[in-house]
Amino acid sequence: MREHLPVILAGLVVGIASVVLVALGNPVNMGFCIACFLRDIAGGVGLHQAPIVQYIRPEIIGLVLGALIMALAGKEFKVRGGSSPMTRFVLGFCVMVGALMFLGCPLRMVIRLGGGDGNAILGLIGFIIGIFVGTLFLKKGFSLKKSQPQPKIEGLLMPAVGVGLLTLVIAAPAFIFFSTEGPGSMRAPIAAALVVGLVVGAIAQRSRLCMAGGIRDAMMLRDFHLLMGFVAIFVAVLVGNLIVGAMGLKGGFTPGFAGQAVAHTDGLWNLL
Repeated sequence: MREHLPVILAGLVVGIASVVLVALGNPVNMGFCIACFLRDIAGGVGLHQAPIVQYIRPEIIGLVLGALIMALAGKEFKVRGGSSPMTRFVLGFCVMVGALMFLGCPLRMVIRLGGGDGNAILGLIGFIIGIFVGTLFLKKGFSLKKSQPQPKIEGLLMPAVGVGLLTLVIAAPAFIFFSTEGPGSMRAPIAAALVVGLVVGAIAQRSRLCMAGGIRDAMMLRDFHLLMGFVAIFVAVLVGNLIVGAMGLKGGFTPGFAGQAVAHTDGLWNLL
């Protein structure tokens, strides 16, 4: 059990952080969501014009910088890439479209479950089915091939972009967009969001927390190590929501399908 402790602790911290971010202003059941926050950032810099989801989310910036700092501290900063770039792009595109059809990444799926959102059950079922299909490809020999070492500048560009985005959200120049209504207008203070992102990025880098990898390992290897992290997130979010609900704070546990925050009840599309 001791070897599982780091990923369990990581999950508990991420779950607690999500509940805290909601209490500080983030949308309900969306304390931390990779896909949703990337969408908001795209809107914040004007790459889309949906006015209710435009805000440069400091959580994502902190996530990148926290992982970088932890990798440098642990002497694990090794820049690799170059394998199957077009395949990776297409797969990434499909993942993002699927996540935004469901209105949440795998992390938010677990957070929504912890908030009582029944629609996330269908999302989880679809996610498991998709990973099962993926394991069939892996068993048949599918591979993205071996990545190659890259110049360090390649690994530093994304953190540099993050620092630039952080500067923009703090300075708030006229060409940056800030939602005045909808999910994009619901946000924790910049400093709090950045600190939480840094912590989550650091512990995720150290623990290798990964939802898809956890289900894949459970299916293919009967290894439940990574999956324990996401069970811990669910437990932390569930308990945290029950506590904040009892205290009358923003958030809380609201079971059901209809009327859930930033969600829809179309079961087929949630599953797909």
